[in-house]
Amino acid sequence: MTGRPEQPAQGSPREIHIDQFDYPLEEGRIAAHPSAVRDACLLLLRRPGGELEDHRFTDLPSLLPPDTLLVANNTRVINARMPFRKPTGAAIEIFCLEPLNPVDYNLAFATEGEHGCVWTCLVGNAKRWREGAVTLTVALPDGRTLEVRATRAGNGSADANGATAIHFTWTPADLSFSQVIDAAGSIPIPPYLNRDSEESDLDDYQTVYSRIEGSVAAPTAGLHFTPGLLKAIEEAGIPRRELTLHVGAGTFRPVKTDTIGDHDMHSEWISVDRDLIAELSRTDRRVIAVGTTSVRTLESLYHMGCLAAADQDPTALEQWYPYSTTHPDLSTSEALAALTAWLDARGLSRFVASTRIIIAPGYRYRVVKGMVTNFHQPKSTLLLLVSAFTGGDWRPLYDHALANPAYRFLSYGDACLLL
Repeated sequence: MTGRPEQPAQGSPREIHIDQFDYPLEEGRIAAHPSAVRDACLLLLRRPGGELEDHRFTDLPSLLPPDTLLVANNTRVINARMPFRKPTGAAIEIFCLEPLNPVDYNLAFATEGEHGCVWTCLVGNAKRWREGAVTLTVALPDGRTLEVRATRAGNGSADANGATAIHFTWTPADLSFSQVIDAAGSIPIPPYLNRDSEESDLDDYQTVYSRIEGSVAAPTAGLHFTPGLLKAIEEAGIPRRELTLHVGAGTFRPVKTDTIGDHDMHSEWISVDRDLIAELSRTDRRVIAVGTTSVRTLESLYHMGCLAAADQDPTALEQWYPYSTTHPDLSTSEALAALTAWLDARGLSRFVASTRIIIAPGYRYRVVKGMVTNFHQPKSTLLLLVSAFTGGDWRPLYDHALANPAYRFLSYGDACLLL
């Protein structure tokens, strides 16, 4: 979006104090590993009137309203952490965040080693690596040796969030970057688990329907689904659709400012089929999102449609646009139809964009009528999103779970169904 910054409308959530979204979460309540059976976890149902019911996740097909359209995020977590070494032997960990050159995820993962690719990365032990190259060597199953070389790109300096542009090259050069990180990297489990990645995380930290590479964190509400549960949902007559949001490291970043108006929301890449947007514009079904990433994507589509209807670029959504005084108050069908028309005018079958939307109390949900989600960190933007959906009534939900020692929290923890 270009032009002057959007001005907040009256009632904007910018002045909300993040301390209002704190709660006591002891380390012992954080699940270090998932349930032995994915769908055997607990599910806390919140009905529209605020009534709470304890269930198992296997109950989900019978709890979803019959007119549901279930929408999930099919992103796949990449082995984003790679352990490099300087010629002196100093360890340098490089955490890949998103591609810079080529900027398209598919092209970046398909890149071969002669020219390599450039990614925005976080660098561990960066003070010990100011210049030169660092290397990583891995024995491949076919008997060859993978050698990866990383150098700082551009001016080599870190941005305001501590991220640096890193240029990767490697031999054998016929390997794609996707193959390189699979062989040389490790799965980036959340830092609050306070443990190293384990072999089991390679499967546990992926949804059973993950297929589009690019995330550095899992859409964790989807981790509870099994093939059997998906079949039961289908047999209940509930259609399921997929979209893609590549989860960034910013999802772990708590709000550290006193008010959320000073919080700089991270940007995330989304990709949605044109036909799904068109279906959403005319469906009479209740759209229920699996996970906050699907919520962010679906709600972003509405506002991006408003931009398209106003002849503005819909491919980059700023965090405060939904609350701005210049925002057109279109119906959901009007906005999504405008976005579909924008795609058709350009002959595009997929909508690819970035979103920095922040959903907080005061936000009016436009697409999502229900969500499956986990229990989130205190003082997080995800807890703000849940609060906005419950009309600010998030605390009884969390108090109920905290009072029952069986409930486990965060990425590998239990789930909620909010209607």
